[in-house]
Amino acid sequence: MDAQVDRLTLFPKIDPFGEGMLSLDGNHVMYWEQSGNPNGMPVVFLHGGPGAGTNAAHRRFFDPEFYRIVIFDQRGSGRSKPYSELTDNTMDHLVDDIETLRRLLGIEKWLIFGGSWGSTLGLTYGIRHPERCAGFILRGIFLGTDKELDWFVHGIRTVFPEAWRDFSSFLPEAEQSDIVEGYHRRLTDPDTDVHLPAAAAWNRYEASCSILTTEYKEGNPPVGGPGGLALARIEAHYFKNAMYLDDGYILKNISALRNKPAAIIQGRYDIICPIITADCLAAAWPEAQYTIVPDAGHSAMEPGIRTALIKATEKLKKQL
Repeated sequence: MDAQVDRLTLFPKIDPFGEGMLSLDGNHVMYWEQSGNPNGMPVVFLHGGPGAGTNAAHRRFFDPEFYRIVIFDQRGSGRSKPYSELTDNTMDHLVDDIETLRRLLGIEKWLIFGGSWGSTLGLTYGIRHPERCAGFILRGIFLGTDKELDWFVHGIRTVFPEAWRDFSSFLPEAEQSDIVEGYHRRLTDPDTDVHLPAAAAWNRYEASCSILTTEYKEGNPPVGGPGGLALARIEAHYFKNAMYLDDGYILKNISALRNKPAAIIQGRYDIICPIITADCLAAAWPEAQYTIVPDAGHSAMEPGIRTALIKATEKLKKQL
């Protein structure tokens, strides 16, 4: 149902009480941090993209007196090394990385908090490790299906034709029949004069369709320059490989999670991840609380989405 929400601000800024670099298999080293209450209820924040990385604003969805807040940068993202690396970067690797981090921190169960790609990763992790999940707060639902990928690459033109025109016309006309392949080729080119303009074009397209209002931009990923390369390169990598998921995998296996407390939060005017996907998830998971924010798009930092997320973290205190 549509949410009638009072606007809530994020919790005050806090610093981590612990952080580190975790060596993974192969060449990858993952940045992680903890903040809030060291003895509190563990919650793990799963960032979007894939490739967006985390920042200090992401700590602030949670009451630091109650939650032990765990944040990490997925392979190739943010402060993890090597930056924008695609080798050994798949869904299976990321799910295993979450488990590796959980064991390192000595956590038995944690609350899963993720939006957009973070919802995809969080649900996949939960399906494979339900015994490690205390509950879920999910936003801007993306299930990694072929239909959703086609919407991002082609369907958005029905709402943002000018943004799509710029996105597609960045490529020569001969390559526009396979946009993902054309971008992937450029984004993986070692020449900065090739991959940085491609990253900027990809990210401009996504950013221009993400936010219904421009009131709140803190915490949104960078668009251009080296800081935006991981987002575009890793997204194109996963798109090219169908998100490393069988089509329909999450809904086919959602029964594994139906006994977990959960909140599904969706902006009605989310163009990146249209509401129909969240609606399908809610129908398959009727026990979850389903909140539609009537005046919001995709970004977690939009006022209505931000408020609904904070309300969910507060409500779940009583259920965890």
